[in-house]
Amino acid sequence: MVDIDHFKRVNDSHGHDIGDQVLKMVASCLANVKGGGKAFRYGGEEFTVVFSGKQRDHALSHLEELRINISRSVFSLRSKPRPKKKPKKIASKNTKPKTLKVTVSMGVAEHFERKQTAAQVVKEADTALCFNLSLYRGRC
Repeated sequence: MVDIDHFKRVNDSHGHDIGDQVLKMVASCLANVKGGGKAFRYGGEEFTVVFSGKQRDHALSHLEELRINISRSVFSLRSKPRPKKKPKKIASKNTKPKTLKVTVSMGVAEHFERKQTAAQVVKEADTALCFNLSLYRGRC
């Protein structure tokens, strides 16, 4: 499980349009996961990265790389309204776009037993996220 830290604060401070941009930017970063992982939006500001058929230890280094890449990224926020076509004249170069830094917390779980459902594995990963049972900082 991947959760954007302090996402409510982003929405409260910058508005829901900016919050949507942050979701898209984080999703774009998560889409670059290596090691056979696939990223999915789980809901709200939560995502999940699935390493099908892989063990937890295999996923950890790839998840840590994602976490670091997201924390080092500086997201440029798009201004509103934007023209549909690129203007011929570029606005003054003295104007710097607003930027935002975002971090994520991660919780990791592994499917161990045949009787264990996917929902149970997701719940374990979410619990690891909230109670800091993984290598990553929890936000709860």
